[in-house]
Amino acid sequence: MKRKIFNEDHEMFRQQFQRFLNAELVPYAEQWEKDGVIPPEIYLKAGENGFLCPWLPEEYGGSGVDFLYSVIMTEEIALLGNTGLATSPLHSDICVPYIWHFGTEEQKRKYLPGCCTGEYITAIAMSEANTGSDLQEIKTTAVKDGDYYILNGQKAFISNGINNNLAIVAAKTDTKIQPQYKGMSLFLVDDTCPGYKKGKRYEKMGFHSQDTAELIFEDCRVPKSNLLGGEEGKGFMMLARALQQERLCIAVCSVAHMLHILAITKEYISTRTAFGQTISDFKIRASRLPKCIPPMRCAKYLSIV
Repeated sequence: MKRKIFNEDHEMFRQQFQRFLNAELVPYAEQWEKDGVIPPEIYLKAGENGFLCPWLPEEYGGSGVDFLYSVIMTEEIALLGNTGLATSPLHSDICVPYIWHFGTEEQKRKYLPGCCTGEYITAIAMSEANTGSDLQEIKTTAVKDGDYYILNGQKAFISNGINNNLAIVAAKTDTKIQPQYKGMSLFLVDDTCPGYKKGKRYEKMGFHSQDTAELIFEDCRVPKSNLLGGEEGKGFMMLARALQQERLCIAVCSVAHMLHILAITKEYISTRTAFGQTISDFKIRASRLPKCIPPMRCAKYLSIV
């Protein structure tokens, strides 16, 4: 069924992006899965072709288009069937919106153009080894020291953990305030900040080419101008607002994966033969089953017609 939400411009963009994927990603995807990371140069190539943060206004390096362009890219990468590559919304549609929605004008001018070109690769650093969904329990702290904040702590399970050179880091600027979430702030930590280190890369069951890693902050000096939004104690509310789009991106990606799996299944059952016919030619009829049947006995109530 043809969807009505996409117009002709959207479909032209989809074709352009498909050509980019076939030229720059598909031939190398298997090797990246083995390597456990995507080369950062891919971000530069994507940026050159306008495939990073296209929704940003032109004055910040984007194209000023609607969110459906991001949906198209998310779908097309997911339809490749590569789970590592399918984390593409992370940079453009999950991390960068924090800077766009909450950043000061100085922060936007400093970072957003580089996010569009691929010069900056972003990550969001919330989770810690013993703190996942309950973010108010994070232990990473940020103490003001003149024109800097000193960050100390360690983040875990961070996507883009190896490739990123700009992390949005959740830290406590007030460890005594109650409720605790009021003491949380967000910081823009780039690779020029002393004391910012990459930890180990995780070996995972899936999403192999997505570089998930630890991030370490040891007396990390972050300019106070990199306090996101310029105001302490607003981090939790920023996260609560921005995470809504993250969930939407995950939903789009999941539906596209489902469509990919369905296409593979349809192809398989239409070509796999058994007993002189394809699997799709078999029709299964389930007789009315008694209410309580041990699982191992259900088979006798099924007949192939």
